[in-house]
Amino acid sequence: MMPTEQEVKTLFSKRLTEIMEKHNINQVELSKILDVSESTVGKWLLMKAMPRMGVIQKLADYFNVGKSYFLEESLDYYEDPEVAALAEEARSNPDIRILFSAAKDISKENMQKTIDFVNFLKSQERSDNDFSE
Repeated sequence: MMPTEQEVKTLFSKRLTEIMEKHNINQVELSKILDVSESTVGKWLLMKAMPRMGVIQKLADYFNVGKSYFLEESLDYYEDPEVAALAEEARSNPDIRILFSAAKDISKENMQKTIDFVNFLKSQERSDNDFSE
C-alpha cells in the first residue's frame, strides 16, 4: 500500500530531524548547505512541505545515505546512516550487488570488508592491466 502524502512528510521530517541531530547541524546551517531558506527547512521539519527530489539527493549526498533513508519506512537494519550508505553502494554497484543478493543479513562490518575487498581486487586488476600494456 502506498503511503499517504502526510505519511511521507512525517517520515521525511523524522529522518531529517534524526540525521541533523546526529551530525549536530541546525536549521540555519542546513539551509546554507542546501541553498534554501531557513523557512523552507522549517516547513520540512514541521511536515508542511516536502523538498524536490534534487534537494533530497543533495541531502543524501551530504549525509552519505541513500535517498531511501528519507523516503522509505522499512529500512530494516539500515537505520544507521553508515549502514544505509554501505547498502546503497552495494545496491548501486553492479560488481558488488551480486555478492549481497545472497547475503542480505550481513553485518555492517562484513559489508564494509566485502566492499573494500571487491574494490581492492578491481584496483589490482587495473594495476595488472597497466603493466601488461
